[in-house]
Amino acid sequence: MLNTEREIIVMVDDDITNLNVARNNLAGRYGIVTVPSGEKLFKLLGNISPSLILLDVEMQDMNGYQVIKKLKEDKQTADIPVIFLTARIDPKSEIEGLDLGAVDYITKPFSRELLIKRIDLHILIEKQKQELLQYSHSLESEVDKKTKTVLELQNAIIKIIAELVECRDNITGGHIERTQHYIRLLVDFLLEQDIYTNEISAWDIDLFVMSSQLHDVGKITVRDGILLKPGKLTEEEFNEMKNHTVSGVDIIRRIEENTTESEFLAYAAAFAGSHHEQWNGSGYPYGLSGSNIPLQGRLMALADVYDALTNDRPYKKAFSHEKAVGIIRESRGTHFDPLIADVFLKHEKDFKKAGAIKRNPEVKTGEIQPALGNIVSNILTPENIQNSN
Repeated sequence: MLNTEREIIVMVDDDITNLNVARNNLAGRYGIVTVPSGEKLFKLLGNISPSLILLDVEMQDMNGYQVIKKLKEDKQTADIPVIFLTARIDPKSEIEGLDLGAVDYITKPFSRELLIKRIDLHILIEKQKQELLQYSHSLESEVDKKTKTVLELQNAIIKIIAELVECRDNITGGHIERTQHYIRLLVDFLLEQDIYTNEISAWDIDLFVMSSQLHDVGKITVRDGILLKPGKLTEEEFNEMKNHTVSGVDIIRRIEENTTESEFLAYAAAFAGSHHEQWNGSGYPYGLSGSNIPLQGRLMALADVYDALTNDRPYKKAFSHEKAVGIIRESRGTHFDPLIADVFLKHEKDFKKAGAIKRNPEVKTGEIQPALGNIVSNILTPENIQNSN
């Protein structure tokens, strides 16, 4: 019975004398197993996992080169170190063996001391390699955990900023979560129906959805008197309100100057700058039309309008889901990308369910406004935004 505390070495040779010599020379130091052919080696490897294989080159039924080829083709045995033992002394044979994946090539006859030194060396190398792999996996796992923590922190900060903006608009929570749900639904359904697949498949979907939280960040620069006005805005007031799209892009560009994270901010800028564009070109701020509107903007246009229609705003009471669906149906091909509108209309019940996210009645605009002023507004005031242009 093998001593499992010692390294297991398998010797493969069709010469019984050589196997006996190897067993006598190595038995005191290793757990030594001898087999007379490559075929029996592979049967044995189904039961044990040796630390190293000593392999004769010149065997009758399956030579050493054929054996090592088969070993390397199987992921279960590919990493077992193999030392060739052979009477061949020509460099070509040695190079061939090393090219096939052997770690060493020892010519016969050899001394017991030399063989043990070579075996010890390659077992040590293999142990160190495994330790490095284990350390690498551990390090990768730790980096993944740290990265996840950082992303969660970033997402929490972004969410707080976005909710602060919501509160200025007298929307007491829920809008960000709901629009994120709508964006995720739209993306999933578009992919399911093979619509805009090439563009969407190039995105990091999680980053993309997370970035949608900043679509209204430009409202930081809009006066309370406009954001909270219960009636219709004057033309001058509406022009100032429309500028929140441009201001949002400016804010995100300023963030870009201080970070190496470009993908997330590129998504966010597209959301912020184009979510009020309309399919027929009558939107703002640039009057873009059709596919010239970034896909992010076309998606958020529908998500944002649906949420605005089905929830209270300073200037209106919430409409029913059915009425909102009717308005979106009527606006297909004018306000909204017809393909995106069709996806929404096909799955409108899913959007109704996602829209059930409740607003938080505990959060009051007046309570959170000082935090907004202290954390954000003093840095990103309309004057600062204008001065950065």
